[in-house]
Amino acid sequence: MANYSSDSDLLEYEPQITEYGIPSFSDLHTKTTADIQRDLRIQWWPRSTYGRYDITSGTYTEMDTNLLLEAQFTRAAVYHVLGYYIFPRLSTFSTDGDIFREKMKYYRTMYSEEITKLMQDGIKYDYDSSGTIEASEKQPTHFGRLVR
Repeated sequence: MANYSSDSDLLEYEPQITEYGIPSFSDLHTKTTADIQRDLRIQWWPRSTYGRYDITSGTYTEMDTNLLLEAQFTRAAVYHVLGYYIFPRLSTFSTDGDIFREKMKYYRTMYSEEITKLMQDGIKYDYDSSGTIEASEKQPTHFGRLVR
């Protein structure tokens, strides 16, 4: 499983991030990738598989993370790793507040907005495992619609 972001992606958003004494964030990128996949499994997958009930086995299929287009999640992964892992480690959590806590809040909000936009625009998922993602395989998630 490849990570959705890397340290070089972080440097595009926070160029000074390596100046705080943490030389590498590779383990945090792995955690972020797992968190994004969990969010997709909870929020997107049930809606995207609506109507894809497998009558031969009597179950819905499980999401295969290898069929997701990894590049579409880079921005969301950067926001997530900064807001949920890096800035909380750097914050003092003092009652007066600090810059890291403010950045943590900002990037958490940005992650939430980005993952919602991705789902509304349509997650690219290779349903037929062909190696290419056709236009019909990019389905937006419709929010506010009753799904039974």
